[in-house]
Amino acid sequence: QVQFVESGGGLVQPGGSLRLSCAASINNFRGYAMAWYRQNPGNQRELVAVITSGGSTNYADYVKGRFTISRDNAKNTMYLQMNSLKPEDTAVYYCNRPPYAGPQNWGQGTQVTVSS
Repeated sequence: QVQFVESGGGLVQPGGSLRLSCAASINNFRGYAMAWYRQNPGNQRELVAVITSGGSTNYADYVKGRFTISRDNAKNTMYLQMNSLKPEDTAVYYCNRPPYAGPQNWGQGTQVTVSS
């Protein structure tokens, strides 16, 4: 069964950095595109970044130049390096397949809070 476990969130001051990790229990992880999403209470889950099986990346406009998505296929793990964090980045962050691939089995997510 596909399973995703997110970690690395926490409380950080504006301008700070965090690195999120996503451990994926999925066969042939290297063959799949993966994505990071985020959600605040009362809001829809929004797409943050996508990385293809070949390593190509795509970012939402509101994180371009600040966030970097990467993956380590040997460890079945994906990462999100977040720099220059802003209060509006505060959210629960989730990993899963991209929207076009039919995300499923959402994990618990990891809370990121950006506040002074």
